[in-house]
Amino acid sequence: QVQVVESGGGVVQAGGSLRLSCAATGQSSANYAMAWFRQVPEKARDFVAAISTVAGSEYYAASVKGRFTISRDGAEATMYLQMNNLKPEDTGVYTCAARRAGLVTATTQQDRYAFWGEGTQVTVSS
Repeated sequence: QVQVVESGGGVVQAGGSLRLSCAATGQSSANYAMAWFRQVPEKARDFVAAISTVAGSEYYAASVKGRFTISRDGAEATMYLQMNNLKPEDTGVYTCAARRAGLVTATTQQDRYAFWGEGTQVTVSS
């Protein structure tokens, strides 16, 4: 059974930093793309960042580029999101998603991800 678990959310002041982690277990290999999405109440879930197992293949939403860094430990199927210079508009529930084993292409499209975590709350106060 595939499990995806996020950690690292919390409350931080504007300008501060947080690091989110996502551990994915249960697939036959760690060779698949992963991504972070963000949702606030009464709004659709938005793409934040995605990463492939191919070196150099990271993608970011325009709103976070230059402030957030996505990375992963491929051997452990663990992904991270380092968030710096946080802004109040970064507030939301951050959810980790993973594609099926063998699907290495990172994508912004939510329906391409088969496995999802429960999410972790990030609150940025002004």
